[in-house]
Amino acid sequence: MTINEKLYVGTAAEEHVEMYLKAMWLIKENNKPIRVSTIANLLRIRQPSVVQMMKKINDMEYVKYRKQDIQLTDKGEKIGANIIRKSRLLEVLMVNYLKINPDEKIVCGMEHHMSDEFTNSLSSILGNPTKSPNGKLIPSNPNQITTTEEFE
Repeated sequence: MTINEKLYVGTAAEEHVEMYLKAMWLIKENNKPIRVSTIANLLRIRQPSVVQMMKKINDMEYVKYRKQDIQLTDKGEKIGANIIRKSRLLEVLMVNYLKINPDEKIVCGMEHHMSDEFTNSLSSILGNPTKSPNGKLIPSNPNQITTTEEFE
């Protein structure tokens, strides 16, 4: 028997990192300091797990982590913005076109698997919206985002 379908299983580790970067991006968007406790509360996990991940993504150069000071690097900022962009575009699709309430489980499942090509095409089809249905800004293409933060 021949099966002519290709299946894809994404890496859970990559999605896990993206969720942390998304959480930190949201905290920063709300003008709050990025703290271990804030990340833990937002992701509904324990603080020791956050500390362990901060060390890991610090080594990956997505954040600058020093106990009480966590800052996204440009690299981490772009990934976080990209995930937020995907989430908010999916929310626009659900509310404005599919006429359904945004489903966070569906959004969260899809956002990690959307290529840049797919995301840019979706944005175009939706009319390149700048705000989500709840009024939050939709980041532009992260490859065009520049930040002015400097890290010591």
